[in-house]
Amino acid sequence: LIVRKAYGGAYDVMASKHLRGDANYALPGAEVAVMGAQGAVEILYSGGGGNNVEARTQEYTERFANPMVAAQRGFVDDIIEAADTRRIICNDLKVLRNKELPEIQRKHSNIPL
Repeated sequence: LIVRKAYGGAYDVMASKHLRGDANYALPGAEVAVMGAQGAVEILYSGGGGNNVEARTQEYTERFANPMVAAQRGFVDDIIEAADTRRIICNDLKVLRNKELPEIQRKHSNIPL
């Protein structure tokens, strides 16, 4: 459940779809993006003059840092209201109660160093 912000690698390692997470949800005000809007604007428009930083930050937030874009790309299963969180997660846990996940066969072991 993404409550507020999920940026870049932090999103990936916290039970994302990329790491075989079963269900991912986001609240309507959540931000899911590669990086924060301010940092992205500073990188994208670093040579293009320093004006309109606030406007460009707002535009980036509206276009990329919202849960709708993540849901369209399949990174988030649904955008849910906070009041529905408990019911939805309980239903998912009931469905996943008897799930068996096959162990991935490793080619090499991880030796202690």
